[in-house]
Amino acid sequence: MRNPSAHGRFGVKGGAKPGGKSGAKAPRSTGPQGEFTRHEPKVPGLPPVASFSELDLPAELTTTMDRLEVKEPFPIQAATLPNALAGRDVLGRGRTGSGKTLAFGLALLARTAGRKADPKRPLALVLVPTRELAQQVTEALTPYAEALGLRMATVVGGLSIGRQVSALRTGAEVVVATPGRLSDLIGRRDVHLERVKITVLDEADQMCDMGFMPQVTEILDQVHHAGQRMLFSATLDRNVDQLVRTYLKDPVSHSVDPQAGAVTTMDHHVLHVHAADKISAATEIAARDNRVLMFLDTKHGVDQFVKHLRAMGVRAEGLHSGKSQPQRTRTLAQFKSGAVTVLVATNVAARGIHIDDLDLVVNVDPPADHKDYLHRGGRTARAGESGRVVTLVAPNQRRDMVRLMSDARIRPTITQVRSGEAALTRITGAKAPSGVPLAGSAPTDAKGKPSGSDLGFRGIGTRPGRPGRGKESRKTAEARQAAEARRAARVRKGI
Repeated sequence: MRNPSAHGRFGVKGGAKPGGKSGAKAPRSTGPQGEFTRHEPKVPGLPPVASFSELDLPAELTTTMDRLEVKEPFPIQAATLPNALAGRDVLGRGRTGSGKTLAFGLALLARTAGRKADPKRPLALVLVPTRELAQQVTEALTPYAEALGLRMATVVGGLSIGRQVSALRTGAEVVVATPGRLSDLIGRRDVHLERVKITVLDEADQMCDMGFMPQVTEILDQVHHAGQRMLFSATLDRNVDQLVRTYLKDPVSHSVDPQAGAVTTMDHHVLHVHAADKISAATEIAARDNRVLMFLDTKHGVDQFVKHLRAMGVRAEGLHSGKSQPQRTRTLAQFKSGAVTVLVATNVAARGIHIDDLDLVVNVDPPADHKDYLHRGGRTARAGESGRVVTLVAPNQRRDMVRLMSDARIRPTITQVRSGEAALTRITGAKAPSGVPLAGSAPTDAKGKPSGSDLGFRGIGTRPGRPGRGKESRKTAEARQAAEARRAARVRKGI
């Protein structure tokens, strides 16, 4: 039977249902989801400010802000900074790209200014779920920390532990860390947290979802008992309540953009494609003139799709948890600079990664749930810029996608498309790839297979137990089972 795909034969149908997830993604809790519980403070919080000038920030910070052209506060900053600077515990929610980093960062640095840390004993701590987010937070806050004479250390897995230990021994007032590596260093007695009086949990819900709760509670038990705690996230559902009730004292809650998907500068498109044409459509989108971030479910799928794109002449690189940290850092830098025009990623890139002027995110494999959708889409339309999120949906994925969009409170534009059609180009800027393999890429024949080989790209969104599909990792199986359990629970409840 002749394959209708214009860019090769891939041997599987176009993607699994959104229940199957990446080996880089941990299982989600099957607990209740939704808006986080409102914690009304006993002592009323301070009102929002209209400008940074209303805040009592150190002159060094305001000078740096002027130099970096940080003029007006975003809503989450205007709402939370007055209380954070006053030393109140804060529970803050704002959509991805809303400016949460400066919302907690300016307060943390201002309240730490003038103090010096002893070796191995930092004064302020920022906990984040991923290495990429840790590095981004460090990069965002370093100019302000340097202006105040504060030393920062980044403590994450995948990088030299010796260098991190050395930085802590030298003395660092502010530590940005992932829970796993910080717990390791605590166990080695290379860091002590009893003098930490300001603790921030950024993307707190993802740390819970990824199974970091034991490490997070261990760390929070060791920081100064009378210190300030702040939790920030793009989504704060009831899974965070345990942390809030146990560790935050009379917190002031701020929820900016409560419907995280309702970003007025972001367009949402669902493209219905035939399963056999899905890879062709994705390839043409990747060949567009501008940069694009594309999400797939599995590490294997990412690697194979990158090989395919490079063989078709598209400058693509992959990003997932199987890559070393130096590889991931280099790939992100190349994508930010434009040396790489297509970043193909699993959910490892779905949180905290900031790419300037990125106007298109494509879900080649639909995400597992609305939270993943919002975080993937949050890589575009950041800080008031416009952007577009496109999801390629095969016929067997449509029902799940309707439910996902309903959960996200989004009404997407739905279009039936085929590769090579004007509608695909109009929505995404898609065009035919050059077909000239990049240096180091194996050329492919008319069926999309490496020349002289029977081994072609085996498809995207692979699931176990199906012909031609890759082996499923333990994390992938747990994520799939959790998603299926959530769907079954909704069916039982008649949702």
